[in-house]
Amino acid sequence: MRTDISERVERHRAKLREAGLRPIQLWVPDTKRKGFAKECKKQSLLLKVDPQEREIAAWLETIADKDGWH
Repeated sequence: MRTDISERVERHRAKLREAGLRPIQLWVPDTKRKGFAKECKKQSLLLKVDPQEREIAAWLETIADKDGWH
């Protein structure tokens, strides 16, 4: 059973490679880590008063394609 799954995964990956894709490994913050929410809040509060952040947010708002979003 395990071999069957491994073979299917490898065939699937081979098809993706044939299509010109390659796998990558992506590391993201651990949202379950102690202190994560506190750090998010801290960074959000810092951005809230940052004039450059307001400018960037305003620019993003003008270029955003929101068609189909509610």
